[in-house]
Amino acid sequence: MNFIFISPNFPRTYWNFADRLRQNGANVLGIGDASYDELAPEQKAPLTEYYKVDSLEDYDQVYRAVAFFAFKYGKIDWIESLNEYWLEQDAQLRTDFNVTTGIQADRIGFIKEKALMKQKYIEGGIPTARQHFVSTKEAAREFIALVGYPVIVKPNIGVGAHDTWKLENDADLDMFYDDLPPVPYVMEEFVEGDIVSYDGIFDSHCEPLFENMNVFPPIMDVVNENRDLNYYTCPDVVKELRDLGRRTVKVFNVGSRFVHLEFFRLTKPHKGLGEKGAYVGLEVNMRPPGGYTPDMMNFAHSTDVYKIYADMVCFDERRLPVSKDQYYCTYASRKDGNRYSHTHEEIMERYGADMVMQEEMPEISWATMGRYMYTARLKTYREARAFIKFVQG
Repeated sequence: MNFIFISPNFPRTYWNFADRLRQNGANVLGIGDASYDELAPEQKAPLTEYYKVDSLEDYDQVYRAVAFFAFKYGKIDWIESLNEYWLEQDAQLRTDFNVTTGIQADRIGFIKEKALMKQKYIEGGIPTARQHFVSTKEAAREFIALVGYPVIVKPNIGVGAHDTWKLENDADLDMFYDDLPPVPYVMEEFVEGDIVSYDGIFDSHCEPLFENMNVFPPIMDVVNENRDLNYYTCPDVVKELRDLGRRTVKVFNVGSRFVHLEFFRLTKPHKGLGEKGAYVGLEVNMRPPGGYTPDMMNFAHSTDVYKIYADMVCFDERRLPVSKDQYYCTYASRKDGNRYSHTHEEIMERYGADMVMQEEMPEISWATMGRYMYTARLKTYREARAFIKFVQG
């Protein structure tokens, strides 16, 4: 099997996917814009060969790299970056090289565009906030008359909470239209709720091989209000979320993938969406969650999601048994300029035995993920909340 891994060095822990694929006998071929010498030893080791391009933004260069590998190694079986930014390019490459194991170019819109995601939610009977494609101010006022303030505006195609704002009143609306962004935007009714994710690895028949639940704060507030980030991976998935996650995968028809699906969990009743505690579709991300979240899943479930993914690719099945050892894996970060009650030494003294990861994050991640992160594995929800309070209090 020939598996082309686009940008195998980012995120930096994704070398684990290549490593497990190689262990399964796959021929892993890397394409990236970093020089080979810049790759860490563990990133180099699983690769049969690496092809450097000047820019991954240049489709012609990446196309030629794939063509080179196809000429040298034969038919390409998989092309993946496992990265939101490159999903559209991945799909075009699969289409151009007749690689049928992933999303094709004619279906990528429903994966990348928030407006098209809504159509699939509605088709699948999945509750979701009402949405308006931003056009004129008059049309926006008509939508707001229907749903009321506040509303959320965000890019139709985008990752995370960057360039996302809450409009509270007419003055905010006027300000938004006075400096209207040049890219397409959508406007949504505001939903009060926690953000939870349903994460899963699915076989070619859209059947789950692994399932997970994460709970996040409003990421928009973390970015726009410079708050500290904390979130946790749960030891199990509640039934309602599991059912909605599986239904979402089937309606989007995305088998043979690692997915990260975001939902609101209502913190108060919302007319047309449900009672407090109900789950509401937010966005689909047809790739693994970013950062260290896959590693947090491993710690929470005493498993190896990289291996589960590789077994799905190579054998279309799960070969790792399900462990009975389940935990809350909890992430808490600190940002520069904020004051904290406890020193690093005090944190390590109290939680060192439970700490599974602790380090300074790459500068590119500071705005969202914080500069310093602490991740602990704990048995109960109460312990998880106490850990967050101790680190960030």
